[in-house]
Amino acid sequence: MKWGERGGLWRFLLLCICMGTAAGGARAQEPTPPSGSQQDPSQKDSDHKDEKKDDSPNPAQAAAEKTKDVTVQAAEATKNAGKAALVKARDWENGWFTGDYLPKNRQRVALTGKQRQEIYLQQTLTTPSAYVKRMFAAGIDQARGAPRQWGGGWGGYGERFASREGQFISANSVAALANSALQYEPRYDQCNCSEFWPRTQHAIMRNFLTYNRSERELRPQWGLYAGAFGGGLISTAWKPHPRNAFAEGSRAMAGQAAYGALLNFFIEFAGDINRKLGARKRRD
Repeated sequence: MKWGERGGLWRFLLLCICMGTAAGGARAQEPTPPSGSQQDPSQKDSDHKDEKKDDSPNPAQAAAEKTKDVTVQAAEATKNAGKAALVKARDWENGWFTGDYLPKNRQRVALTGKQRQEIYLQQTLTTPSAYVKRMFAAGIDQARGAPRQWGGGWGGYGERFASREGQFISANSVAALANSALQYEPRYDQCNCSEFWPRTQHAIMRNFLTYNRSERELRPQWGLYAGAFGGGLISTAWKPHPRNAFAEGSRAMAGQAAYGALLNFFIEFAGDINRKLGARKRRD
């Protein structure tokens, strides 16, 4: 090959190399789309569904949270109910043990016939302490063996309890009728004083004196002691011989003098004792 032909070939090869280099550089300068900028539509839908699935709450977790909330609420309700029951149990002087009474600084107002009836039913039949007291008194009679004709055991105790209960109902019924006729106050009223001895004297005095209809003037407890005497007298209707109506009535009056003063003392200081145990102060 001659030099002229050889030079033309080299020039041709050099031209081809230059053109290829220029083409490669142009391709390199073209912007490359960012990865992930172009996605298949089906892929986009799939990703969107996954996001929705992740955002939706887990059913098991939601149930667990609901159960936890219900458990916490139930525990709180149980705690509150237990606390209320404890306070109520400690608050025994508010009627169910001592019966109805006028608390300190309560204004006395003349009672209506319906109010007297409600007080009678509460003091005689619906107050649990009335039965507890009769059970205690029957226990003393059982220990003394009086009356001896009733013997011992549960049979003898049952007769003694029934006798005490019948005498108590009779006495309260006669006293209620007498107080209603005389318009006397049948309830105990706590002393407006604060010292121990004045309150004690008030408790003893109110077992023998009560207020008339004016609720300001004191009168002897005719109705209370007439009821006690009448209850003792009526009890001879079922007690075994020998029996003496006057003696039974007199013993019942003596019992009222001692027991009534003790009960008033207990009512007077029941609130103080109860608050020492942690109960709340009675709201008038």
